[in-house]
Amino acid sequence: MKKYFLLIITCLACGSIYAQPNTDSLAYQNQRQKINAMLAARSAKFDQYDASLSKHTGIFGMQTKKDIRRSNDILMDIVKTDNDILKQTKVLLTFKNNQLDSRVFQQQTIQTKVHETESNVLAYMNTINKLRDQNDKLQAGIKNAEKGQSTMEFWLIAVIFLFIITSILFVLSKKRAIKM
Repeated sequence: MKKYFLLIITCLACGSIYAQPNTDSLAYQNQRQKINAMLAARSAKFDQYDASLSKHTGIFGMQTKKDIRRSNDILMDIVKTDNDILKQTKVLLTFKNNQLDSRVFQQQTIQTKVHETESNVLAYMNTINKLRDQNDKLQAGIKNAEKGQSTMEFWLIAVIFLFIITSILFVLSKKRAIKM
């Protein structure tokens, strides 16, 4: 019975944890979508950079300073986007670590509750056993007291009956002695 009780408590504790909505996972999903959008933007910027490298607007098909500056500006924008992606990835990793820490904490909490419940159940069982033993002793004491009381009542009635018979005999013997 103890095993079934502990199994039921453990199942209820685990079920309540999985039933709770996890707000961190929603924030985690939003962060992932943000990073994916940034990666798509970076890919588009890289395509622009590749196209700007192939532009040759100068004399004899050479690149001009404007072309090189435009390419460098696009490249600098790509670097800024990469830095933003790295920052957002760190935030995403922080969410992931927090989720793992939260799960570890929840598991430790569950284990602590299970141990507390086990110790409470054992304490209750010990208390119940002690109370049963005390109840058995008291019941035995009551039976002994009832036996003693009935024995005492028997002897009391016997003594009273003997006293009455003795008194009657005494009175009768006095009356015979007076008559004679």
